[in-house]
Amino acid sequence: MISSRLSAAIRLPTRRTLSTLPSWATLDPSSLGTSRTPHAVSNLVSGNWTASNSSITIPNPLDRDAPAVCTVPDTSVEELRPFVESLRGVPKSGVHNPLKNVERYLMFGEISRKAGEALSDPQISQFFVEAIQKTVPKSHAQAMGEVKVTADFLKNFGGDNVRFLARSFGVPGDHYGQFSHGHRWPYGAVAIVAPFNFPLEIPVLQLMGALFMGNKPVLKPAEKCALVMEQFLHLLHDAGMPKQDVDLLNCRGPVAERLILDADVRLTQFTGSSRVAEMLLEKTKGKVKIEDAGFDWKILGPDVDHVDYVAWQCDQDAYACAGQKCSAQSILFAHKNWENAGLFEKLKANASTRNLDDLSIAPVLTHTTQSILDHTARLLEIPGSKVLFGAKELDNHKIPLVYGAVEPTAVYVPLKEMLKDENFGICTTEIFGPFQVVTTFTDDEICHVLEACERMSHHLTAAVVSNDVDFQTAILANTVNGTTYAGRRARTTGAPQNHWFGPAGDARGAGIGTPEAIKLVWSCHREIIMDTVVPREWVQPKAT
Repeated sequence: MISSRLSAAIRLPTRRTLSTLPSWATLDPSSLGTSRTPHAVSNLVSGNWTASNSSITIPNPLDRDAPAVCTVPDTSVEELRPFVESLRGVPKSGVHNPLKNVERYLMFGEISRKAGEALSDPQISQFFVEAIQKTVPKSHAQAMGEVKVTADFLKNFGGDNVRFLARSFGVPGDHYGQFSHGHRWPYGAVAIVAPFNFPLEIPVLQLMGALFMGNKPVLKPAEKCALVMEQFLHLLHDAGMPKQDVDLLNCRGPVAERLILDADVRLTQFTGSSRVAEMLLEKTKGKVKIEDAGFDWKILGPDVDHVDYVAWQCDQDAYACAGQKCSAQSILFAHKNWENAGLFEKLKANASTRNLDDLSIAPVLTHTTQSILDHTARLLEIPGSKVLFGAKELDNHKIPLVYGAVEPTAVYVPLKEMLKDENFGICTTEIFGPFQVVTTFTDDEICHVLEACERMSHHLTAAVVSNDVDFQTAILANTVNGTTYAGRRARTTGAPQNHWFGPAGDARGAGIGTPEAIKLVWSCHREIIMDTVVPREWVQPKAT
């Protein structure tokens, strides 16, 4: 049984004085959700911080009786004109490119270095950890991990590494005086629609990639956590970024869509639900790079070893951050050997230690409790299915009713039943919360596991937990997920700054974090052919 001592769950750090806050900060994270006058998040457009005529109140996600965390501008369509004008003023050739304003590559290298150093400062990193925890509750370790990845990313692109992103190449031409040059070219006016679950890491990595390549972005963060990026923009300004380089728009989805269309945004990078992604793709005629849903699988091969470690990693992949990661383990295919070794009992034991006290389990911000339990009930209608653990509401909580409050849950569904047409859709529906489907297979059923992987629609992360080279190769050769771990320590949740994170098998897919991801998403190829010398002996030929 997962219990919670609410007083511990919402215990606040000692109130700091303003002198201990970063000089650029406009809020105190320790006061969020406690002050009767909540922090008011602002918009930023053309270098000016502004408000809107109405606002959205963001409730305290841990205590429905506590004061609101903040208010966020509820910008209307009628208030979009400054944002439209700001983006329309950006040339298609970008703010900088390999032939224009090249000193800005160096400028952003220095900004990135300074921002990375700032985020590595214990006082500033703790500032963002608290801001994250107050808006998207997650454990201190998970929140600090997000800050560290962001800091490391920023430090990676200090010095010359921004201009190295725009490295060109040359190819000899057909005759004397001709030479072709391939360049990475910006789009100009771009938009970023960021999700709630990683309120710092995801928007920062995409925002900086857009800026590095010479674009001017407008950032539309999720309302629930907009204050995190508001504060990060203050940090960037302190690090030397001109205030006109980024616009921050807080609004509801339809208003953001209107801006994207009215301002003729050249590219939108969207991270979020597949439903919204498909809508944006249709409305913009395909001018979107997406990192949307992730129904992510893990396959445990026949070679059983280090059972305690594998059980711990499975628990982390499925339930850390309350399962609110696009890389969370959504379905576990375990060879029968693992079931016989007691893996499921160890999974249950690990999950039972999670609680609200340390935020190792937390509110689900996109599903209500009832919707998660209803999904569980639909799965249990499949013959042979059963609850392995969970499927209950948390005890003694005060989480707002608009959010979810459920124990870590695992539902077993027989593999052959899962593959039936009438069952496959419900079994592979992503629940963005502490929820996973579990099944087992034998040596003779590996083909059925591969069939399930082939039929899934979103190929983001995956894990092949096996040191059996033949088994590894069979799975890896016949699957497509963009970020795939293989080996005994394989996991599904892994988005550090040192490797590509993103989907595969989709021409619209967007990566994040690495030079390859930045160039793919935030620049296009431009070929310039220099042809300068007319031969002295040239004679006009016959027209053709």
